[in-house]
Amino acid sequence: MPNTTRAHFVLGGQEIAAGSRATVDLPVVQLYTHTPVTMPVHVVHGRRLGPTLLVCAAIHGDEINGVEIIRRLLQLPQLGRVRGTLLAVPIVNVLGFIGRTRYLPDRRDLNRAFPGSEQGSLAARIAHLFKTEVLDKASHVIDLHTAASHRANLPQVRVNLASEASAAMAAAFGLPVVINAGLIEGSLRHVADSQGIPVLTYESGEALRFDEPGIKAGVRGIVRVMRHLGMLPAGRGVTVPQCRHFVADSSNWVRAEQDGIFRAQVALGAQVRQGQVLGHIADPFGACEIAVEANATGIVVGRTNLPLVHEGEALYHIARFAGSANQVARQVEVLQEQLVAADMLGEASLD
Repeated sequence: MPNTTRAHFVLGGQEIAAGSRATVDLPVVQLYTHTPVTMPVHVVHGRRLGPTLLVCAAIHGDEINGVEIIRRLLQLPQLGRVRGTLLAVPIVNVLGFIGRTRYLPDRRDLNRAFPGSEQGSLAARIAHLFKTEVLDKASHVIDLHTAASHRANLPQVRVNLASEASAAMAAAFGLPVVINAGLIEGSLRHVADSQGIPVLTYESGEALRFDEPGIKAGVRGIVRVMRHLGMLPAGRGVTVPQCRHFVADSSNWVRAEQDGIFRAQVALGAQVRQGQVLGHIADPFGACEIAVEANATGIVVGRTNLPLVHEGEALYHIARFAGSANQVARQVEVLQEQLVAADMLGEASLD
């Protein structure tokens, strides 16, 4: 039976009793077909007091990895013992998700529209709805993303390390690569940070594709953050050692110096040296071919998957780590080994 000693959680005018869970459909827009569009928010309201963690995905409508991460998260039996409240929003940009596109129908980026406005553009109105109805009720935030179309990201956490609470969440997530990323005005991370809400972004995989290792790492990382926050009890049975994490000093893209067909030679997660050949660009006849070289020593945390490139196009994203690139590369290998073992042992091994 639901516990009536703790106050109900109110969202969108709906009351969720302590010890229960419910899905609340927040009205977003009505299409010109007279069809209503809603943003579903799943609320897991624990019997006991604790933080209110918001986990959201698909702010960019084509970034679907996070949708699957949240689906698996909500299936975990551990949530029956949660302290505090979990707010899970698998699809923030519902219109973009339906259209399989990063943007809204007006071509605006929802993650540049926060905090939004009731009287602004469509993006501003949706941002305002999400902020006032969901974000403002949260004490902590995990925002799930992937790379853009035709690119892939290594599992990584992006965070403003100036916030001690956000930095602690990033460490708890348990990934080797942590990037001290600046706060972009208009982003969810920027507005959350400005309100004093600890927030991190998890990046993994490619738009419109499921990345199984990245999904598993995402679920495991969220569970670890929830344990760090005291929302879940310690794990039982099979436990997975947490990878050491390293903070990147900086990162930069290697860009194409000419148009052509790109043949990549280096995988995500690889350690590279400055000047190392990463691939080649040639015309269709092979008459004009150039080597693409690393512009720094570090770890490949992002890369293009599209062989057809224009001059200036981003090809490889290299993160630099002061004196520790070897250790980072080894921890990336450890993570990959753990995720392979997780496939063999089942989801329970994700800790």
